[in-house]
Amino acid sequence: MQTSLVANLWPQARTSWLGKIALVVLGTALLTLSAKIKVPFYPVPMTMQVFAVLLLSLAFGFRLGLATVLLYLAEGAANLPVFAGTPERGLGIAYMMGPTGGYLVGYVLAAAAVGWLADQGWSRHWAKAILAAYVGLMLIYLPGLLWLGSIIGWSDVLQKGFTPFILGDLAKMLVAALAVAGIWQIKAGQATRLE
Repeated sequence: MQTSLVANLWPQARTSWLGKIALVVLGTALLTLSAKIKVPFYPVPMTMQVFAVLLLSLAFGFRLGLATVLLYLAEGAANLPVFAGTPERGLGIAYMMGPTGGYLVGYVLAAAAVGWLADQGWSRHWAKAILAAYVGLMLIYLPGLLWLGSIIGWSDVLQKGFTPFILGDLAKMLVAALAVAGIWQIKAGQATRLE
C-alpha cells in the first residue's frame, strides 16, 4: 500500500495518533467552511463541499478521509451547524433526513472509494486522480438522487438534483484531482533534484 499525500508531506501523521486526530478535525473544519461558501453559478449558487470531500479523500487516503467525513456527519447529527444552509434550514438528524440526506451518504461512499484508490497510488498521476475523483462524484450523486427522488418524486429529480450542479461539480472534481496530483509531481520533482 502506498502512503497518502498527507502522510508523505507530514510523516508523523503515519504514527502519531494526535497528528491523525488533528488532521481529521482540521478536515471537518474545511468541510464546514466548504459548506458555507456560496459560489455564484448558473442556474443556482454552488457550495464547495464536493470539492472538499474529493480533495480530502485524495490527500488523506482511506482511513483518514473516511474518518474525516464520518466525524463531519457526527458533528452535524449532534446539531452543530456544519452543513450548507444550517442553522436556517434546520439542524441535526432532521436536516440529514431532508432532501440532501442522500448526498451526505454519498460523501461517505466517495471518501471510502476515493481514499482507497488514493492509497493504491491513484492520486499520484493526473489521469488516475481524475478517474478516482470521477468515481467519487458518481458515488455522491447516486444515493443523492435516489434519496431526493424518494422525497420529491421522480418526475423532476434530475432537474432539481443533477442538472443544476453537474457542471460545477465536474469542475470542482477536476481541480481537486489536479491539485493533489500536482503536489505529488512537485514533490517527486524535488526528490529528483535532491538526488
